[in-house]
Amino acid sequence: MQTDTAKPATALKVVIVGGGTAGWMCAAGLARLLDPAAYDVTLIESDEIGTVGVGEATLPHIKTFNDMLGIDEAQFMRETQGTFKLGIEFRDWGRPGDRYIHPFGTFGHPWGGVDFQHHWVRARQAGQDVAPLQAYSYAVAACRANAFEFPNEDPKSIRSTYAYAYHFDASLYADFLRRWATARGVKRIEGEVRDIARDPASGHVQTLTLKSGATIVGDLFIDCTGFRSLLLGGVMGVAWQDWSPWLPCDRALAVPCERAGEFTPYTRSTAQTGGWMWRIPLQHRTGNGYVFSSRFIDEDQARETLLSKLDGAPLAEPRLLRFEAGRRERAWSGNCVAMGLASGFLEPLESTSIFLIQAAVLDLVNLMPTPGDGDRMDRRLVAEFNRLFEIQYDRVRDFLILHYAANQRYGEALWDHVRTMPIPDSLAHKISLFEARAWTPNYKYGLFSRDSWLSVLIGQGVTPRGYDRLADGLSLEDLETRMRDLQARIETNVAAMSSHAAFVARYGAGRVEAAHLASAAS
Repeated sequence: MQTDTAKPATALKVVIVGGGTAGWMCAAGLARLLDPAAYDVTLIESDEIGTVGVGEATLPHIKTFNDMLGIDEAQFMRETQGTFKLGIEFRDWGRPGDRYIHPFGTFGHPWGGVDFQHHWVRARQAGQDVAPLQAYSYAVAACRANAFEFPNEDPKSIRSTYAYAYHFDASLYADFLRRWATARGVKRIEGEVRDIARDPASGHVQTLTLKSGATIVGDLFIDCTGFRSLLLGGVMGVAWQDWSPWLPCDRALAVPCERAGEFTPYTRSTAQTGGWMWRIPLQHRTGNGYVFSSRFIDEDQARETLLSKLDGAPLAEPRLLRFEAGRRERAWSGNCVAMGLASGFLEPLESTSIFLIQAAVLDLVNLMPTPGDGDRMDRRLVAEFNRLFEIQYDRVRDFLILHYAANQRYGEALWDHVRTMPIPDSLAHKISLFEARAWTPNYKYGLFSRDSWLSVLIGQGVTPRGYDRLADGLSLEDLETRMRDLQARIETNVAAMSSHAAFVARYGAGRVEAAHLASAAS
């Protein structure tokens, strides 16, 4: 491993300000993907400044990130108390009593080159005996059975039609990545930033002065300081776009409890009077929280509701977080790039926080300034990074708003408000296309997939009037036979899977948790 003194004078000095999940994901990604002789990476964090610790639930993209780093999955799960995740269950989001799952997998097959939902809508409109949409997802069936196995790599297998993510302790994940990154050349400096000097001509950040008096020089500064946004918001003055008119929840109470109840391979989100509650099963505990709007319920009411609905005894006092939904107008300004909460915040309804960090890290690597260039902050690279940043946040925003706008919880102040509020034109267009012809977005970049939109739209009662006329190419008799066979194959294969508890116990559990999980699986 090359030492600092061996780096050429032209090495680009990258300074990450702030640790936590964002800081250490960034450090690990840069250490793995950049030439260590050309990029000198330093991370500054203070033990005196706490981190928010969001992101106990993830999306399947995190596996790709961990695999890119070369992390051993079983070790990672042991050290972060991890469990597997096949989707998110939504309770009471349509009407009270409704349940559906947003799965990490497909619904059916695109027969005749036509997406499955068009065949399903056609069959139902023709009065055919077909099951609800959820019956045609392998991941949904596995969630309902509390089952887990790794997907099959053979694309012809029904067991290849799903993916998985993780639940884990976010603070343990950050610590895991810190050890991984520092072992590969990232320098960690303990300290608190007290002063920031800028170049009077360009406005770029030049140096950071720490509480200890030490001065840190850098070429590119990455702001991972959380909601403070010390560099991008505070120093560079990049304005904030307020999305609270569309996403009015502005508080969250978080509390862990003893692990009890079902050991589910999915996150649960349950709508409540003033917002919604999450449930995230880890090996050693269950994570819980109540995301709510202070306009419609006060903190004491939210706290009482949260504690009354825990599966097990609370392990701490509920911790209150205050936030505002939105993003910075730009994530890269001058020689400063922000990631994680420093660049924007979207409530954890669809577990997107870690994905947005991951996307920013990979986009930065692809657009990283080249050491030795006369203009290290090439405006074309900056503009492209910001364009991609806007796409990611805006598309996630629309998907989250959909959950609120499509609710049918009549007579409750919050839910009446979000159902009748004006929504972004981009979302209104997506909903109208689905209602007219069962069309769903299918992005090549950014979240979410066709099946994700389909699960929420149908799950919350948005009914299409029409379908792709190419679906008429199959006879109704053939269509009913295919759909019946698909449902039977899913049920047969899921019945042969291991329970989630048994799989975690033998694959990635710590010694104490393995015994606990084995008992739960029996």
